[in-house]
Amino acid sequence: MKCRHCDHELHHSFLDLGHAPPSNAYLSATQLRTPEITFPLRLYVCDHCWLVQTEDYAAAGDLFSRDYAYFSSTSQSWLQHAARYVEKITRILNLNHESFVIEVASNDGYLLKNFVAADIPCLGIEPTTSTADAAERIGVPVLRKFFGASTATELAGANKRADLICGNNVYAHVPDINDFTDGLRIALKEGGTINLEFPHLMNLIRFNQFDTVYHEHFSYLSLTAVVPIFAKSGLRVFDLEELPTHGGSLRIYGCHESDPRETQPVVAEMLGKENAFGLRDLAIYRGFQRKADKVKDDFLEFLITQKRMGKSVAGYGAAAKGNTLMNYAGIKHDLVSFVCDASVSKQGSYMPGNHLAILPPSELTKVKPDWIVIFPWNIAQEVVQQQQQLLMSGSKFVIAVPELKVLP
Repeated sequence: MKCRHCDHELHHSFLDLGHAPPSNAYLSATQLRTPEITFPLRLYVCDHCWLVQTEDYAAAGDLFSRDYAYFSSTSQSWLQHAARYVEKITRILNLNHESFVIEVASNDGYLLKNFVAADIPCLGIEPTTSTADAAERIGVPVLRKFFGASTATELAGANKRADLICGNNVYAHVPDINDFTDGLRIALKEGGTINLEFPHLMNLIRFNQFDTVYHEHFSYLSLTAVVPIFAKSGLRVFDLEELPTHGGSLRIYGCHESDPRETQPVVAEMLGKENAFGLRDLAIYRGFQRKADKVKDDFLEFLITQKRMGKSVAGYGAAAKGNTLMNYAGIKHDLVSFVCDASVSKQGSYMPGNHLAILPPSELTKVKPDWIVIFPWNIAQEVVQQQQQLLMSGSKFVIAVPELKVLP
């Protein structure tokens, strides 16, 4: 296998989570009776450009299918995050009815609906039918394609180059990161701005966030890796922000290489932080497997202890994070009875691999389990606030990552 960016031969393993099905490949009752396909879930680090990436097995078209079940609007905190971003970037770039905004991987319109409400022309690029349909129902225009150089060339040819191209948690999801980045350059107006948000590799390592590893994430990104990727495509990272979302993310600001805007000192500062942390040293990657195994072992020990004590355990959030953790630990319904999720698109289905039933959150009120494991730990406080009634009835909440912790 070679690096997706620099084509360097990959020799160094970062993490091996065994075999698992795609984390968002939820199953119907009928599918439970048929064989389930799994793929190796391994990460490698390139010691030339320091991009961390999955071993190549699953194709993007299989992972992001027409009935894709992840809807961004399910989380209220994420909707608020998107609304704050739109207000801020509109002010910074002075966007108006003569501007044009493109969001790559626009999902169900959770973000672009704010531009629509502000009468700022926009377009979502979204290949999954289920989420694109939802976006169009609320008035968000959608181009139903995967984004890359070819799609960007079509947009440029139709005079649809953008003043702003934004993408939240999509950069890690693209199998051909160079083609995708070329597309950003082609679709961007001169003087335009690119905003990409992605979970920060440095935080993944620092906080043991191994459950964010799944097949839909082809890359695990640091500024150290992104700066040369942008440069190869004729783009430049000129500013950035650190965000608390998804356990710690970066929002980068990009532009054409020739753009007169100066690169802000915070870019060099972050590169220095990453270097000091060890992201250019193989030792920090080689030591991560042991940290992931400890999280997994501690969680498994907790569940076995509760089973021996006769306590009931349910899960909240049929998230990819939960699938990674449970499938790596070999957890089945004998340790976790079921999982609840607020997304109607997931309810009535079954988790891939462990085959836990996905039920509406109201089921928790009926059953009143002793313990509720919140798998999407990045929104744990939001979940606890929504489920105060369960706390009052005696149920306790727990997360497993970055370490086993009882909430609140």
